[in-house]
Amino acid sequence: MTTTRRSFVATLTSVVGFGLAEQPPAPPRARSWDMSWLDRFKGTHKQVFDAGTFDLSIDTPLRVPMNYLDGLRDAYGIEPPAVDVVVGVSRTAFPMNASDALWLKYQLGERWNVKDPSTGKAATRNVFHGAASGGDPATVRALQARGALFWQCDFALGAVAFTLARATGTSIDDVRAELAAGLNPGVVIVATHAMAVGIVQQRGFTYMKL
Repeated sequence: MTTTRRSFVATLTSVVGFGLAEQPPAPPRARSWDMSWLDRFKGTHKQVFDAGTFDLSIDTPLRVPMNYLDGLRDAYGIEPPAVDVVVGVSRTAFPMNASDALWLKYQLGERWNVKDPSTGKAATRNVFHGAASGGDPATVRALQARGALFWQCDFALGAVAFTLARATGTSIDDVRAELAAGLNPGVVIVATHAMAVGIVQQRGFTYMKL
């Protein structure tokens, strides 16, 4: 079964944002959520960047948190661990949290219309992750090296699995398990994006929508 990029993303947005007659299964209610990741944030400057619905086909959202860190460094001489950054991911921004293996298997570059700048073709790797050796500072790896935490909304993960399973004719349970296991190192799965945004603000984070 094939699905065009436009209809695929439209279906994903509908499933997560507005509901369909056929809904993905909800996360198990009995699941215990480890929220200890919140305790790592000790900085005096904290900001959460909401990349939940960012359109990855247009640009990268990661220059904005990079600029936040650079601005505090250059203007005030303040750097991590005195600065805490969180990038919240949900819905259409999911591929930013996905491993190269997931990008290749599920054709995320084609489905999200993200091109690889080195080839000009649909990406078969996570072009937002960055090289292990460094390089572009506006990448997941570069920001993680500066202490940034990336989260993934579990509810949205279920919607992505639901949509990918329909598009590929495979089991939603198998796809969901594979997506959860194939997130980038360091990504924290949260119960819902909306909950996590509220919780970190209660912990002193300011908020910016990307």
